[in-house]
Amino acid sequence: MRKILLPACMLATALLPMSAMANRADYGFVRVEAGSTDAELEFDGQSASDDDNSYSIRGGYYFSRNWAVEGFYSRYGESEYFAGPESGASLELSGFGAGITGKKNFGDDGLGFYLGGRAGVVASKLDIEVSGVAGITGESDDSVDAYAGVSAGYDFSTNLGLGLSYDWFEAGPEIAGADVDLTVQTLALGLEYRF
Repeated sequence: MRKILLPACMLATALLPMSAMANRADYGFVRVEAGSTDAELEFDGQSASDDDNSYSIRGGYYFSRNWAVEGFYSRYGESEYFAGPESGASLELSGFGAGITGKKNFGDDGLGFYLGGRAGVVASKLDIEVSGVAGITGESDDSVDAYAGVSAGYDFSTNLGLGLSYDWFEAGPEIAGADVDLTVQTLALGLEYRF
């Protein structure tokens, strides 16, 4: 009997932290995302679009099984726009943000396939270089705007999940006294670790 009882107790002790975490409603998380960002720029009555590789580092705290707060840094990449052989613009975009996320798992014990969404504010920094426009060479401006996103993925364990996300925001910085409309859309694959 002892030969059976001792291994059973050891197994139960080893599984206890995993089952306790599965029933926990609060835990921290870190997520790394990599993907592609499309930046559509409208300036001086003209519009153009370009995309580049991007990444995001996110972290936060689930205060319930379905809701969390998050903070992040995103590097949206560099985009280039050409209006002709001698004129065009290139921009570099990054941002810090904070928001709330929600997700719904469809598997047992909060695991398996999930759908989610997130929203908040992002403080973006835009560095732009313009050629072929009189009086403008390099400019920089900041913008604070709302962002929103949706996601779908799979939680393999209480600690690890993989998901695909789509995020969107519009920025309105001012360059050389003129308003710039910038629409930023990001599609990324993310790996999340929860602790």
